[in-house]
Amino acid sequence: MTKSIRNRVDLEGCEGTRCKPTSEKPNLDGDWFNFYLLIILYIIQGIPVGLSGALPIILQSKKMVTYEDQAAFSISLWPYSMKLLWAPVVDALYVKCIGRRKCWIIPLQLLMGLLVLYMASNIDDWLPESGKPNLKMLIIVVFVVNILSATQDIVVDGWALTMLDKKNVGYASTCNSVGVPFGMFIGSVCFTLLVSDQFNTTYFQATPGAGGLISMKSFLYFYGTMTLVITSIVAIFKKEKDSRLEDGYVNINVFQNYKLLWDILKLPRIRVLALALLTTRIGYTATDSVSNLKLIDAGVSKDDIMIITTALYIIKCIMPIFVSKYITGPKPMSYFLKITPFRLIWCTTYVVLIYYTPSLIRKDGLVTVPTYYYFIMGLVLITNEVLNFFMLLTLFAFFCRLSDPRFGGTYMTLFNTFFYLGFLLSNTLVLKLVAFLTFRKCSNNDQNSCTTTDLNNLCKTNGGSCVVSVDGYYIVVFISLIIGFVWYGVFKNIIKKYQSLNASHWMINIKRPVTAVESCLIPT
Repeated sequence: MTKSIRNRVDLEGCEGTRCKPTSEKPNLDGDWFNFYLLIILYIIQGIPVGLSGALPIILQSKKMVTYEDQAAFSISLWPYSMKLLWAPVVDALYVKCIGRRKCWIIPLQLLMGLLVLYMASNIDDWLPESGKPNLKMLIIVVFVVNILSATQDIVVDGWALTMLDKKNVGYASTCNSVGVPFGMFIGSVCFTLLVSDQFNTTYFQATPGAGGLISMKSFLYFYGTMTLVITSIVAIFKKEKDSRLEDGYVNINVFQNYKLLWDILKLPRIRVLALALLTTRIGYTATDSVSNLKLIDAGVSKDDIMIITTALYIIKCIMPIFVSKYITGPKPMSYFLKITPFRLIWCTTYVVLIYYTPSLIRKDGLVTVPTYYYFIMGLVLITNEVLNFFMLLTLFAFFCRLSDPRFGGTYMTLFNTFFYLGFLLSNTLVLKLVAFLTFRKCSNNDQNSCTTTDLNNLCKTNGGSCVVSVDGYYIVVFISLIIGFVWYGVFKNIIKKYQSLNASHWMINIKRPVTAVESCLIPT
């Protein structure tokens, strides 16, 4: 997730003990409470992201929404790609008597907890077992929760650097990489399976129609209540270190932060790289965003998809151990570029799988999924996710190599913003295109296009049903793959050249703050 916008000033050449790096070895003795607290805060942050991914799956499985509706709901994830707009404000403004991070995290998490409780009290009306959901309220509430969660991300990333002892700061990334994915797992896989009537019936021999192991209301009430409890504990018992004790760092005000971003954007290579990042995911967006929804339309259970997703989370946890030697080298993007055409080609396996799924799992009008189908589906999904995750690791390693070490947090935030903004924008566009390019007709009247509610009702009245005559999914996948190969042809050599450039080509020239230099000259 995004690093804090707080920036380190290069103090090379300074003398005095206050400028020397610590040589102490990491040791969490006396720091375990802070370590586990950071993991809990990151878990709180990850759950809304998971919920934002689970709700579209649940909506699709209930046959309640169109792809146009799914496109509208996808907007609820946009705050995570837009937080750069307000990150400088969060980092620069604070109430000193409360604490630089506490004064933000307490109201943010209190609002988040209360909003989730409000969602819990209304979820049965907004997302009923049958009938049309109140999509407008779901989008609004989830969007606001994600704004709070995205802002909490900025705060926790910043606090992680000072909550732990200086010798243990390296563990901050561990807290992030453990807490956020675990929170996403709880919010997506656990939420979907625990509230599923089919999962409860299949694996726990419950009576059909008895509901899930827990209700959506209970899950949300528990999450909202725990968020409020943990926030209260932090507010009462956790003291924050004085920000003035953060050696080697200077505070940059709001105006300076925005000016810094503008100076970075003025670098010619940054602008070209931004265009590449905004468009790099277009080739895969159709398969990544729509394929699971199409599998559900074809009759595959959302629970089966989520069980396979569990395996994907396990793979993500152990995969960095085996690929670290590739991503830590001097040219990580070489592997990214080698895999790109293979991943684009692999997208066609989704098309084949979805096309043949109805004939493979339906027999005499009933859904009967054979065992071999689960292996095929698992192979397609897991291979795609392994390729995707490896490419992400190489891309983030590339970001680290390009970032000016004086302002690493700002650079990383900027690169991540371009990358995720490109994915989320193309995600929304793809869902809209699938809806726009899908055509239906009445099964017993070819002249009835089923384009309106009245025409749908007329078809049903005459004993027919509206069936898909042209599936926009296949058209959009084809268009996406063409764009993906064009992207590869345009940016392949540019990216190769960029990763070979000296780090000085990515740095900006700014005047050092006098206070930082002077602090190094003060005798100790």
